[in-house]
Amino acid sequence: MTKGFIIAAGLMAATAATAQDNVLTVYAPDYITSEWGPGPKIEELFEAECGCDLQFKPGDLLPRILLEGDQTEADIVFGLNTDVTKKARETGLFAPHNVDLSPLTLPLEWDDAIFLPYNYGHTAFIYNEEKIANPPASFDALVNSDDDLKLVIQDPRTSISGLALALWVQAVYGDQAQAAWEKLAPKVLTVTKGWSESYGLFTDGEADMVLSYTTSPAYHIIAEEDRTKKAAIFPEGHYFMVELAAKVASTDVPELADQFMAFVLSEQFQSMIATGNWSIPAALQQDKWPEGFKELNLPEKVLFYSEDEAAELRDTAIEAWRTALSQ
Repeated sequence: MTKGFIIAAGLMAATAATAQDNVLTVYAPDYITSEWGPGPKIEELFEAECGCDLQFKPGDLLPRILLEGDQTEADIVFGLNTDVTKKARETGLFAPHNVDLSPLTLPLEWDDAIFLPYNYGHTAFIYNEEKIANPPASFDALVNSDDDLKLVIQDPRTSISGLALALWVQAVYGDQAQAAWEKLAPKVLTVTKGWSESYGLFTDGEADMVLSYTTSPAYHIIAEEDRTKKAAIFPEGHYFMVELAAKVASTDVPELADQFMAFVLSEQFQSMIATGNWSIPAALQQDKWPEGFKELNLPEKVLFYSEDEAAELRDTAIEAWRTALSQ
C-alpha cells in the first residue's frame, strides 16, 4: 500500500466523519414533514442558521423511539405532546433541553426541563356556517343533537387529536363518558387513522363537522380568504394541547441538538410556526400573531391533564370510546 493511498484514505474517512457530525436527524410525525406542514420551512430556516444538514425522519414517534432505545438515529424528537410524555420521560432516553423558558406565552405555567413547547391549540369541532346556521352551542348540545348531524373524528389509538378528543370527553363527562360516546356514536360518519383524512372529508363536504383545532379556521382565513369555517366553542371548556420537542440523550451531535432546541423558541421560528403548523406559537406575544389568528374565536375555559393524569386516564378514555363505537 502506497503512502499516497493511505493519506487519501485518511482524508476520505475524515471527510465522511465531518459530514456525519454535521447532520441533525429529527423524528417527526407525517403531518410535520409533509409538503404542506412546517417541516420544509423548519429545515430551510435552521440549515441557514447552522450550516448543517437537517434530516427529518417521518413516522410514529413514541413506538419507534421505544423500539430503538439507545440505538436510535434520532438527535431530536419533534411533535410529542403531554398526553404521551410520561411514557416518553420514563424511558430515560431524553436529555435536558437547557433552554430559557421565560419567553413562553402559554396560558399556563411551564417548567419542564425535558420537553420544550413550540406551539399549542385547543381541540374543537369545525363547521361551515353556510351549511350549519345554528351549530351546537355546548358539548352537551352536540351529544344530544339530532343523529342527522354527521361528524368525522380520528382514532385515539393512532392520532394525537383523536386521543385528545377521548380525554376531552373524559374531562367533561367523567364516569358518564361512555354514555356520552353512546349518544355521539350514531352521529360519527367515520373514524380515520389521522387528522388529514378527516379534514379532507370535511372540506370535500362529506361531513357537517370535523374534529380539529380552534386554530383551523386561521388557515381558511389566511390561505383562502374564507371566513365560513368556524370552531364551535363550548362553555364546558376545550382540551388544551401543547406540542413539544425533546433532545435525545444519546445524540452524537449534542451541540447541534442544543442549537436546534434554542432555535425552537427564537422569534424567527415562532413567527413561522403559526402559519407553518396552523397553531398558536408557544413564545410569541399576541400582538405579533398573524392577522388571521387575531380573528379566532378561542375558548374562555381550558381543560388540561398533566402527563400523570393523562397517562392514568388514557386507557379508560380510549375504552369508553371503543366500547361505544363498537356497539
